[in-house]
Amino acid sequence: MSAESASSIQRNQVDLLDFVNWSGVECLNQNSSHCLPNALKRDYREDEGLNLESDADEQLLIYIPFTQVIKLHSIVIKGPEEEGPKTVKLFANKEHMGFSNVNDYPPSDTVVLSEDDLKGKPVILKYVKFQNVRR
Repeated sequence: MSAESASSIQRNQVDLLDFVNWSGVECLNQNSSHCLPNALKRDYREDEGLNLESDADEQLLIYIPFTQVIKLHSIVIKGPEEEGPKTVKLFANKEHMGFSNVNDYPPSDTVVLSEDDLKGKPVILKYVKFQNVRR
């Protein structure tokens, strides 16, 4: 989340960074030079020169566990229009998913990102699907 998107957090909502269980975070297919902390951690995610990218193809599989049950209202994704993600599938409370079995589960929500979304605009999720998220 960028500084501009952090300021767009609505009242009674918080940045969930403080609730991430960092020891359990995983990212499959990430390029070791352009890894997940670049996209998530404070001071890294605000740096335009740092990003997250795949080392193999256009797919990444990101697992983010939390230290407590959270309610997820929206997500913020920044990236260049030409190279940024186009479609994001979110799976609530699923663990140990890999590329071999991810298609066995229906996503809790699927987001198709627009140019504005890739500039850091919060994307509202199907809130009812993300009321008791642990991972």
